[in-house]
Parts: sequence; structure tokens; C-alpha cells
Amino acid sequence: MDLLPVNGAALADDPRALEAVRAVGLRYGFDYTDDAAVTALLAERKRALEAEQRQPAAWLGVLALTAGLLLPFVVPMVPALTDRLFAALGAAGCLLVVGVALVVHARTRWKRALTRGPLAGYREVLGLARAHGVPLTHVPAWLEGRSSTGGGKGAAPIPTYATVEPLPDTPPSHATGAPSTTPIAAPSTTPIAASTTAPSTASAAAPVAVPPKPEAVRSYETMADVGGWHDETGCLLFLAGGGGAIWAATSAEPVGYGALLLVPLAGYVWLIGRRQGREKERLREAALAYVREVAAAQAAGAKVPELSPELRKLAETQDV
Repeated sequence: MDLLPVNGAALADDPRALEAVRAVGLRYGFDYTDDAAVTALLAERKRALEAEQRQPAAWLGVLALTAGLLLPFVVPMVPALTDRLFAALGAAGCLLVVGVALVVHARTRWKRALTRGPLAGYREVLGLARAHGVPLTHVPAWLEGRSSTGGGKGAAPIPTYATVEPLPDTPPSHATGAPSTTPIAAPSTTPIAASTTAPSTASAAAPVAVPPKPEAVRSYETMADVGGWHDETGCLLFLAGGGGAIWAATSAEPVGYGALLLVPLAGYVWLIGRRQGREKERLREAALAYVREVAAAQAAGAKVPELSPELRKLAETQDV
């Protein structure tokens, strides 16, 4: 199940946001309110970007840079090559130039694939959604060109637009039917012409409820980043206990045998860590099931709120 940053139903909730999104769609020839089309676009572009990162030019560039940096230090260590130091330096310089050129070429191709075409328009759509107060469930790191850990600004961040004042309270009939009364004309040859009424169809149906968050999921959010020190601590206690016993045996100091008390303590710490790990895995499975339920509700037309940082990370790492 694919969890989108925002779905067509959420965009159609504000006629101004829907009009702005359709205008972006006209420029790029793509219907950003069609959830199925957006899902296919994101999947295809993600595969294409991953393929660009695996291009031979990228790997060869990294290898050339590594060889160019290590060569000046390796040659002096080999007596037979000492008299060829200047030649080695020249070769290292050539490798550095070639490596930089290949890495720049690979990154240029990757960034072009990231910033061209409908994917660039989709980032505009997400920026417009934020400006109109439409919540984004999550923004995948790859979509902004960030690292897999999600750090940094990214090569193509979501653009920022001036905040739009929220709509005043309207009767329920207007709240559900407004998008269908503001059609945007589109040429019959563009891909979005056939589906510009999709949001009105979705909004005319009964609203889909977002599943409530179970208590297990709340517990996972609390302890998702807790722990991880039991293995290291237990190993240190075990080594300290064994080291104390060895010292006592070799130095004839019986007091060192007291360190053996740290060995069962290490086992106790490992046992606590094991129990905590099992509990976290159980809660993680519950959280993953909840995110899939949210994705299913979104696919059915629900307006999904922004996920917590822990659930966003889980959704991105599991490709939900």
C-alpha cells in the first residue's frame, strides 16, 4: 500500500488549493489530483533515481578519487617506486581530475532526473498544499534529494509559498461540493482533461474516516528511539569481569575474583535488552500495520493528517 504525501481528496477540500494544483498540472501536463497516477509517478521516479546512483560513472569516479588520494602515500612505501615519485604524483593528479569529472557527471544526471518533468511539479503541489494549510502525511527523503537518513536540506527541497488565509466556515454542502463548481478548462490533448472531475466525485461520496491510533502505536512512538545500549554495556561488563579474574589469577591477588560478579550482571543487562527488543519489535509491527491502515484510508479518499516523526521514518524505511 502506497502512502502519498497528500491525496486528491485533501487537495479538493480547499477550492483555492485545487485551482492552484490544477494550474500546475496544466503546465506540466499531469493530473496531480489523480492518486493512482501520482503513485505510479513516484514509484517510477524513485526507481530511476536509484538507477542513476548506480551508474558506472559514479562508482568509477569514486574509485578514481580514492586511488588518486592514496597513490602519493603508497608510492613512498615501495622502495622500487621511490625514484618514480614525480610520475606517481602526476598519475595521482590525473586520477583526481578524472574522478571529479565522473562524479560531477553522475551527480548532474541524478539531479536532472530529480528536478525535471512532473516530479518538479509535484514538489510545487506539495508547497502549495502547505501554503493552503493542507497537511502532508510525510515527505520522502528521496523526493527532496536528501540522504537516506533524511538529514540535510536536500538538492530539491519543497518550495515555500506565502501562507494563504484559511477559508471561512461554510455550510456542509459548499464544503463538499465546491471543487466540482470550479472547473478549470484544459485542452483535450492533455492527460489531465479526462480526470479533472475526479476530486468532485471523491468529495461527493461519504467521507472516509482515518483509523484511530491504537495505544500500541502511541507506545511505539514513545520508545522508538529508546534503548540500544544493552548489548554494549553487557559486553563491557563481561569483559571487565573476565579481565578482573585474569588479573587475579596472574598476580596472586584474590580480590580480583570479585570482578566475576560482573558476569551475571552482564547477563542480566543482556536479558533486559532482549526483552525490550522483543517489545519494540511487537510495537513496531503494530505501528506498521497502523500506517498501512492509514494508507488504505487515504487511498479510499480520507484526508490523512501529518504523521509523527517516528511513523514518518517507519513509512519511508518500509516503503509503505
